[in-house]
Amino acid sequence: MFKGKNYKESAKLIDKANLYEAAEAFDLVCKASKAKFDETVELHVRLGVDSRHADQQVRGAIVLPNGTGKTRKVLVFCKEERQQEALDAGADYVGAMDMVERIQKENFFDYDVVVATPDMMGVVGRLGKVLGPKGLMPTPKAGTVTPNIENAVKEIKAGKIEYRLDKTNIIHCPIGKVSFGADKLLENYTALITAIIKAKPAAAKGQYIKSCVTASTMGPGVKINAQKQL
Repeated sequence: MFKGKNYKESAKLIDKANLYEAAEAFDLVCKASKAKFDETVELHVRLGVDSRHADQQVRGAIVLPNGTGKTRKVLVFCKEERQQEALDAGADYVGAMDMVERIQKENFFDYDVVVATPDMMGVVGRLGKVLGPKGLMPTPKAGTVTPNIENAVKEIKAGKIEYRLDKTNIIHCPIGKVSFGADKLLENYTALITAIIKAKPAAAKGQYIKSCVTASTMGPGVKINAQKQL
């Protein structure tokens, strides 16, 4: 894979074999960012679980202390009498059966998160095959199936993110922007890694956190010594 000049220069700052303390890791990520745009900083956590087993799933949601630096568009499914409430809370799109038809007929996906009231899940369930693969299907575990529309929308707008395992047992999450600086990134990291540790399944055996790497969009990865959090 081709690596540009900036990437190669940034990579010189980082010892690939070293496990860095979290504070130093985020300092390096910020120093290694050379792009002309405000890069997103992501965290990649490999866990010692097997996502094929239902009792070893790791999934949840958390409001990052400093947000993600990205404005997320929210679609809310609710009955007509609650639609103004959703709009007042900051929802970008609101609807019921009309929104289901728009998604089915127009391939409408101009949003990042879907929230639904429990009484709408019978309708929203029809979209499982299209929302599911995109990671947009609302779930109680992520707090996106809830009677409390106002709180759900406000938390998402404030920087609430969902974390969950992929098929290779890794959690990938944005934790902010390079412009946040190392201190704010560290605060977001600490909140997320603490939530992941608390979500450890009882069925998980052996080392829980196998590896933890942070990187900006265009920058090299920095390994974090996440065992200190355990």
